[in-house]
Amino acid sequence: MSLEQNVNEELKQAMKAKDKVKLDTLRGIKKEIIEAKTAKGASAELTEDLEMKILQKMLKQRQDSAAIYDEQNRPDLAEDERNQAAVISEFLPKQLSADELEAEISKLLTELGVDSMAGMGRVMGEATKRFAGKADGKTISSIVKNKLAH
Repeated sequence: MSLEQNVNEELKQAMKAKDKVKLDTLRGIKKEIIEAKTAKGASAELTEDLEMKILQKMLKQRQDSAAIYDEQNRPDLAEDERNQAAVISEFLPKQLSADELEAEISKLLTELGVDSMAGMGRVMGEATKRFAGKADGKTISSIVKNKLAH
């Protein structure tokens, strides 16, 4: 089942349950999917990779907004953003824990034979592809830098 079909099913459930937060979030996801499909040069069907990128972007926006609202002492708005982020997360693959990610990056460094900061770009390129949807780019980057610095 594609992300769009899954979102449409969830939309129906949220309408029946009168879950406003979930409903608003799902409508936002649907809007982003439609925009991606109708963008200039886009195909009628989205690849799974593109769907994950859309969801990751939306999740990051919600997390960043929540952090800003926290800084501005607006817990009510921050809570809304976190609730929306939780709904978006339901459609993403299970996130890797810090320990799991560190182990996977160690394996990747061994596979690529990289042991200095000179190979950082190569490692990051492969890591972002391999862990797309499973880990945040900032977290991946900090772990790779830490491993290569030693």
